[in-house]
Amino acid sequence: MKATAELQIIPIGRGVSVRREITRVVELLQEYNFTLETHASGTNIEGELAEILAAVENIHEALHQEGSVRLVSYLKLETRTDKPPTLKGKQL
Repeated sequence: MKATAELQIIPIGRGVSVRREITRVVELLQEYNFTLETHASGTNIEGELAEILAAVENIHEALHQEGSVRLVSYLKLETRTDKPPTLKGKQL
């Protein structure tokens, strides 16, 4: 099932800068066949729903293995039955 999503991952307890962790999140997302749009507060994703969910799990596992003790993620998902959801279709 095709989906669009907005993902925000927040490492907690790593100090003021989380640039390294967020850069790693984008690197991990780029391993999938997603259309991505990064922005100041997260990343928009277009892809298969199961892959999006798997990617979030993979990101949590990878960041924890790399030293992040606590992560909070916000994931907004959209699926449709009338047509495939796309990021392009969201542009104003």
